[in-house]
Amino acid sequence: MSTKWNLDPTHSEITFSVKHMMISKVKGQFKTFNAEIESEDENFKNAKVNATIQTVSIDTNNADRDAHLKGEDFFNSGNYPTITFESNSLNEGVTGNLTLNGITKPVTLEVDFGGIGQDPWGNTKAGFSFEGKIKRSDFGLNWNAALEAGGVLVSDDVKIAGELQFVKA
Repeated sequence: MSTKWNLDPTHSEITFSVKHMMISKVKGQFKTFNAEIESEDENFKNAKVNATIQTVSIDTNNADRDAHLKGEDFFNSGNYPTITFESNSLNEGVTGNLTLNGITKPVTLEVDFGGIGQDPWGNTKAGFSFEGKIKRSDFGLNWNAALEAGGVLVSDDVKIAGELQFVKA
């Protein structure tokens, strides 16, 4: 019999970073997302993971940049309000299908299982850290500007990471 684990959003985050002008990184996060895990046991081998991120919840600490990222040049939030991830196995890494901007591609993320513990209210919690890298051009996010000195304004590589805590249902 499988067990469902629901995201504890108050103890979770999903972040990203991308090189800007090839000299520094811009970091941001998504403020609204949900995830669940379905597992056969508490070692989470071959567990199923489903996650949904609301693209309008992007926050880079700059309102103008956030508006540009929500627009047609990037996430096109009006047409593609969510990013989804679905996997069929969670081991030392997780491989699954990432759908972004209406395009689905397989991605692999490194996962560190932090363990299981009980909170002061008797809830069983499980913690995970993940990180990986995607190419935004793989998902049709091609907007850029060439720099006079060479290179581009926004790197194609985007690092993604997260700290996720789940509650046993």
